[in-house]
Amino acid sequence: MTVYYGNWSGKEDIVRDFNIDLSELDGAKILLADYRYEDYSGSAFVLFEKDGKLYEDHGSHCSCYGLEDQWSPEETSAEELLYRLEKGECYYFHYDMRDVLTEYLKIKLKRKIERK
Repeated sequence: MTVYYGNWSGKEDIVRDFNIDLSELDGAKILLADYRYEDYSGSAFVLFEKDGKLYEDHGSHCSCYGLEDQWSPEETSAEELLYRLEKGECYYFHYDMRDVLTEYLKIKLKRKIERK
């Protein structure tokens, strides 16, 4: 699954808007990337897998700046993200992508359990 929402349609868009080098995403499989820009402000979320681990990054800005220099991925887990989605503690998830992400995470967790 690779899903781009909002103003992004590929890795190049992430690189441009966060002002990072493409090498930052070497070996990364983008699972979900969303950037919305409305009324002079924006918010972004990126979920990717690298070396068998999940990472998330997010950023936001007002009219004066963009996402530049906010790239700081953190390791996460399907369990953690699903918990935040179900408890409503993910302010940076846009409503139209919550269902897509929730379904993906449930499938990922089911596969993890089946492998054990």
